[in-house]
Parts: sequence; C-alpha cells; structure tokens
Amino acid sequence: MKKKAAREVAARVRLPLGGRTAALLSVASGGLYFLAFPGLDVWPLSFVALVPLLVALEGQAPRRAAFLGWLAGFTMTMLGFYWLLEMLETFSGFGLPLCFLFSAILCAYQAGRIALLGWLFARMASFGTVRWLAFVLAFAASEQAYPLLFPWYYAATVHRLSALNQLAEIGGPILVALPLVATNLAIFELLRAWFARAVLPRRLVLSLASAPILSALYGAVRIPAVDARAAAAPKGRVGVVQANMSLQGKRKDRAEGLRRHVSLTESLKAEGPLDLVVWSETSVMSAMEEDDVDRVVPERFSSAIGVPVLFGAVIMQRVEDARRYTLYNSALLTDRTGAVTGRFDKQELVLFSEKMPFGETFPILYEWSPNSGKFVSGKRFDPLTAGEHQIATVICYEDIIPGFVNRIVNNGDPDLIANLTNDAWFGDTTEPWIHLALSTLRAVEHRRYFVRSTNSGVSAIVDPVGRVVLSTPTFEQAARAAEIRWLRGQTPYEVLGDVPFWMACAAAAVLSFWRRPRVGGQPAGSVPPTV
Repeated sequence: MKKKAAREVAARVRLPLGGRTAALLSVASGGLYFLAFPGLDVWPLSFVALVPLLVALEGQAPRRAAFLGWLAGFTMTMLGFYWLLEMLETFSGFGLPLCFLFSAILCAYQAGRIALLGWLFARMASFGTVRWLAFVLAFAASEQAYPLLFPWYYAATVHRLSALNQLAEIGGPILVALPLVATNLAIFELLRAWFARAVLPRRLVLSLASAPILSALYGAVRIPAVDARAAAAPKGRVGVVQANMSLQGKRKDRAEGLRRHVSLTESLKAEGPLDLVVWSETSVMSAMEEDDVDRVVPERFSSAIGVPVLFGAVIMQRVEDARRYTLYNSALLTDRTGAVTGRFDKQELVLFSEKMPFGETFPILYEWSPNSGKFVSGKRFDPLTAGEHQIATVICYEDIIPGFVNRIVNNGDPDLIANLTNDAWFGDTTEPWIHLALSTLRAVEHRRYFVRSTNSGVSAIVDPVGRVVLSTPTFEQAARAAEIRWLRGQTPYEVLGDVPFWMACAAAAVLSFWRRPRVGGQPAGSVPPTV
C-alpha cells in the first residue's frame, strides 16, 4: 500500500512546478538556509537546505528561476539579518515602519546573489548544460561575483566542523561549500528520479554524495599534519582586550575607554609575559593629527605599558576642500618601548556612515550631507612589523573578505593574522557570532593563527585548522591570553587566490549564452523540462 501511495504521489508531481508550489519551496529553502547558518547553527540542514530550491528551479524559464532564487534569498536574509532592523531603529532616528522598509530594501538587494544563482542555472540548463554542472558553476559564480554590502558564504554553515573546513587552504570558502552543494544535488537527483519514475542515475548520485566524505577524509589527513607543524613552530603568547564600551559611551567619555584598555592590559601582564596585546577597532577614540601620532601615542599611554600593543585609532589629516579634514580608521602597532612601529588604514569603508560615495572626487557632497563620515580608504597592503614578526592586520569586516586578506598576506611574509573590530552597533544579537564564524576560515586559508579583538565581543583566537581556542562572552569586559605559534609558509589558496572561481564565472557566462548543437530536436545533453 505504501509503495502504491508513493507511486500515486509521484505520478501527480510534474516538473516544472506551478507558481505557488515553487514559491513555497523557495521560501522553505531560504528558511532552512537561515536555520543552518551561524547564530542558530543547525548545521546538518546545510546538506539539504538547497534541495527545495533545486526542485523549484527545475525546468523553469530563466526569469522565473531568478525570481524563485530571489525569493529564497530574501527569506534567508530577512531572517538572518534581523539585527539590521534593531540597528537602524537604534541609530537612525526613524520610526519602526521606515526602518523596516530600509531593512527590506537592503535584504532585497542582498537576495540578488541567490537570484543570480537561479538565473544562471536555468539559463545554462536551457542551453544543454547538465544540471549538476550548471548548478555548481552558478553557485560558485554567484558567491564569487555578486557584490554584497554584508558578505556571507554558505561555507559558514559548517564553521564548527574542522574536518570539512580544510579545503579552504586550496580554494577558500567556495571550495569548502561545494561538497555541501554536491550533497544537495545528490538528494535532488534522487527526488527527480522518483518524480519522473525514471531510472536512478546511481553513479552520479554516489559521486555527488561522496563529496563531503572525501572532504572529511582530506581534513582527517591535513589536521594532524598542520597540528604537527604548529607544534614545531616558535611559541608566543598573545592577549586580547575587550573593553565593552557602549557606542555613545566611547564618544562621551573617551578617557574611560583608554583607561579600561590599559587596566585590562595590566591584568594580562600580571598573568605572565606577553609578546603582543590586541585592542579593538577605534579603542583610542580621540582623533590624532597625522603628524603628531609618533609623539602623542607614547605620551598618552604606550610608553608605560611595556608590551607591544596593536590598537585601533582615528587619525586626522587636514585637506584644502569642502571637507576641511579627512579621517583614517587605523590600526597602530607599538613596540615594548611604546614607539609606534607600524600603521594600517582600513580600506573597505562602510558607505555613508564612514564615507560619502564619490566624496573624495566631489567634496561638495559633504556640504549637502554634513553628517556623512569623512573617512578615506588606506592604500597600503603591507603587514605590520613587530621585531622579527609580521602581522597581517585587517579592520572590521575586512576579515570576512577572503581576497582582501589574501592580498595582505601575499604582500609580505606574516606569521600572524589580526583583526580589530567593533560589533557593538548590532546589539546583543547573533551578528557577533556570525562575524566570528565567517572570519575563522582566514586561519585555515593561510595556516596561521588568527587573533581578533572586538569592543563588545566576540573576541577570539583561532588556530590554523579553524578551531576557536579562546573566546570571550559578548557585552562583558574581558582580557584573555593564549599561546600561539608563529607560522609562515604558503598555501595553495595564497598562490591561486580566487582565480579558479573567476574562471567558473567566465564558464558560467559562456554556457549561459552558448547554445549547443541540437540532437533529435533538443540541445545536446539536455533533458526535456517536464516529465
């Protein structure tokens, strides 16, 4: 009876699905994506989250597929980026309805990544590219090429599974995600054969389903090898300081923020020798004239600390235009004597809050929008030098942009990666945990320890296989230290970078517009859209 009922259900299902059913499946896929993502971390769902979307996309015209992809993306982002609404309501001064509208507009844009995936997949499939290859190329191209205001990657869903993250040393987050995508495709092929009452493509299904197993086996081999290499490397002891200053408190009482950082650093020194202490983004709030930095920093605090400190600062430069001055969101490094030995300026600035788009080209825009930030981007990609060591330093969400970090690492020979962040903007939400999860793969991509200090959490130290060896609670003052290893060397990802995935973008573009020769009335290799 059960087999007969199953056959009757399958007989009633026809692909492509109608509008309402396909839309509901797309929404379901977005919901599963959200549940699997960091913050909620129901990671097993990452192996099935894309299946409803694949069923919905099967046989659809490209325009319809783009809408279904967008619907999945909009569902995922509206749920996953819920903290945007709270942030806008707290800081914009607008009422809840208008903040909801702004949040929805941003999420609608972010959802374009999945819309692009759907369009490329349908376009390639309609021109004869086999389904699994079309979806893999569309997935890789959408993650690589679509510009996001708040970047994210599907690979973050398995950030806690070290065995599945080790492919990042070859191909970054996209390669980590592809075995997960393959499992979704294997399940889809099972369902499609069932719907069509067709012969199951066993070899294809087994090949796709084996991808995460092979990824885990690679991890099982690489993790002990990396651990052994780290154990043989020189030791160091690094501390992170989390002052937990409120956003308004940082501005109203700038001396208090500095006092907390110094006091917490002293408590770390009392626990044992330190090679480096990392403070958060803009931890020293008072803006300093660029020409006065070397004098002001030692006078104000660094000469009395006695350990190297990497801290966030705001540096001001006078200009002869409507802006009158510009600002740099900077990271400064001091040595044990307190002297400033290095500086890195943030380059990936947040539009409007940190800088006005085209403001450097047309400074008059600041007269029209006087509250827009006057920060300008840095230009140098050099790691900071601390004695015999080099530190690849990034600020705020630069740590979740793989190509950006890769460029800094390749611009020198660093043996540590450090990030200075302030996630207090987003309140007591899942955002700080999402940010940490997205950033941990930088340690694996470069096989180096990764240290991050945030104003309100989550501050952490991550080892070269992606394990979080130290973390702090959110919205508490904290000072923690841990042993690290100074590691150098080159990974395949540092050599290849994102070139393979730009090639995937090119392949997807070609296959989206190149119609293959027809065989028997159908494009070669194609399958009729309905069964």
